[in-house]
Amino acid sequence: MLRTPLADASATSEYLPALDLTGVFTAWSFEPVPIVLVAWFGGLYLLGVRRLRARGDAWSPARTLSFVGIGLGSFLFATSSGLGTYDTTLLSVHMVQHMILSMLVPLALALGAPVTLALRTLPGSPRRWLLAVLHSRLATVLTFPPLVLAAYVVSPWALYYSGWYPATLESTYWHEAMHLHLVLVGAMFFWPLMGIDPVPGRVGYPFRVLITVLTLPFHAFLGVTIMGQETLIAGEHYLALREGPMGAWLPDALEDQHLAGGILWGSGDLIGLVFFGVLFTQWVRSSMAEARREDRRLDRLEAQEAARTARVPAE
Repeated sequence: MLRTPLADASATSEYLPALDLTGVFTAWSFEPVPIVLVAWFGGLYLLGVRRLRARGDAWSPARTLSFVGIGLGSFLFATSSGLGTYDTTLLSVHMVQHMILSMLVPLALALGAPVTLALRTLPGSPRRWLLAVLHSRLATVLTFPPLVLAAYVVSPWALYYSGWYPATLESTYWHEAMHLHLVLVGAMFFWPLMGIDPVPGRVGYPFRVLITVLTLPFHAFLGVTIMGQETLIAGEHYLALREGPMGAWLPDALEDQHLAGGILWGSGDLIGLVFFGVLFTQWVRSSMAEARREDRRLDRLEAQEAARTARVPAE
């Protein structure tokens, strides 16, 4: 299925039958931007893995699966499957898409460690350019933890309580820009917190856990706010859809909005807890690795001391 332009909501409705669970997986709309992005970044990543293995270096298959399969795969699914086809028709569908793009996709991409892969496989000049970007003042500012936390928390409020979201429903350009914005803001938040790639803004594990705990209530509060309000978000757009051919099967706009708020609340907490679990596991592994290094250091000191003690009687 090819998506029609977003400029006329009533015209778009003629091409969309009632949505069910099957339609989420079958009603695909092939937009050029998501396909090009997935093909480009996925191809570069796989090329880097191939080059790394060609010279005999190892690369974790789990990282490849995380970046290409889960990260890019989820991005394509969110923007091109039934979620992408109906994301301007039902706010609840858009909210599922929102959470995938802003939380699941950035988390999976960060676990794939693409910056580490690039630094290990790029030739001289491109590698120096990448290092210059990573050490630039702009990168330091964009990954400054308080700024990133504020952007990640404020962004969804600004999206739904300003003219931004209605604009994305009427313009293909702003619609695609919103998708990229959600991923980029999520990447700014998750990448330094994961601490796998050598990017600026990385902090110690206690502070990472603190930031994670601080962000969880904000999604829940926004979700509860949307669930409880009686004013429609982008009401003109959604009410116009219900006056057209889809009005026979579309749910009440306010009920759909309340469902969207519940999705934001529940899925935000769920994905946040998953991230918290990943972060806690990394912290435990890091502590265990540090303990092993300390044990080896103490063993070396003990062996050196024993050797010195053994030489004294002989002398």
